[in-house]
Amino acid sequence: MSEFVLMTDSSADLSQEMVQELGVTVLPLSFTIQGKVYRNYPDNREMDLPLFYDMLRAGELATTSAVNVAEYTQAVEPILQEKKDVLILAFSSGLSSTYQASVLAAEELREKYPDRKIYTVDTLCASLGQGLLVYLAVQEQRKGRSIEEVRDWAESTKLHLCHQFTVDDLHFLKRGGRISATTAVVGSMLQIKPVLHVDNEGRLINIGKARGRQASLKALVDKMEKTVTEEGKKTVFISHGDCRKDAVAVADMVRERFGTQDIRINYVGPVIGAHSGPGTLALFYLGTER
Repeated sequence: MSEFVLMTDSSADLSQEMVQELGVTVLPLSFTIQGKVYRNYPDNREMDLPLFYDMLRAGELATTSAVNVAEYTQAVEPILQEKKDVLILAFSSGLSSTYQASVLAAEELREKYPDRKIYTVDTLCASLGQGLLVYLAVQEQRKGRSIEEVRDWAESTKLHLCHQFTVDDLHFLKRGGRISATTAVVGSMLQIKPVLHVDNEGRLINIGKARGRQASLKALVDKMEKTVTEEGKKTVFISHGDCRKDAVAVADMVRERFGTQDIRINYVGPVIGAHSGPGTLALFYLGTER
C-alpha cells in the first residue's frame, strides 16, 4: 500500500501543536487588514491572534482570500515527487472557492504524475469542524486504511460533523450579508444572540436565538444534546474568537453533561474570524445529522 499525506488548509483552525501531532500538511489562506496581506499559518507567525481581534474591535476591516490553483500545485507537487499520494480535505465550497482550486490543481497534477493518486474532498466544514474531520481522518489513516478508504470515510462522515456556534457582535454578520441591518441593530439593543450552524451545503445558517450571552452558550450544548452520537461524545472541538473563558465554560458544560474527556480548544483563525468577529464561540462534534 502506497504512503499518503493528508492535506488541509488553515481555515481548519488547527493549532501548530495539533498539526505536528497529526502529521498533516496545512496550506495557509490569506487575509488583509490595514492594507497589508498576511498568510494564516497554524503557528500564527505573521499575525498574533489577540492582536488581530483587538484590531477588529477597534473597527478595522479584514478581508480574506482563498488558496489558488498555483498555491495548491506548489504544495502538492513535492509530495508527489517523493512518490507519496495526497488526500486533500478542503474548506467548505459553500463558503470559499478553495475546494474548487484544489480540484483544478489535482486535475493538472494527475496528468503530470499518472502513477500517483490525488483525491480532494469538499468537507462542507469550517473552522475546527473541518479540523475535527481532519483529526478523525488521521485516526482512520493510522488504522492502516488506504487512501481510498479514508477518502470514502470522510465523504460518508462529513454531514455528521455538527457545527453549532454563536456570535457576540451581530454587526460582523450584517457586514457579511448574513443578517439585515435592522436585525443587527434591534438584536444588539435587546442583547439577542443568534445560534447558527453549518448546513448540508456547507453554508452558515441561523437556526435560533437566545437572550444574552450565557443563554446562547447553553443553547449550543442543548443543541448538541439533541443530535450527538455516543462516538461524538468522545472527542469535541471548540473554537473561539478571543474569548477563551467562554470556551472553557462551554467545555465544562460538555464535560458535565456528556462525560467527554477529549476536548480541544483553539482560536477561530483570521479567515473565519474576519467574518464572525470577536466573541464567536463554536462547538463541533459528531452527530446523527447536522
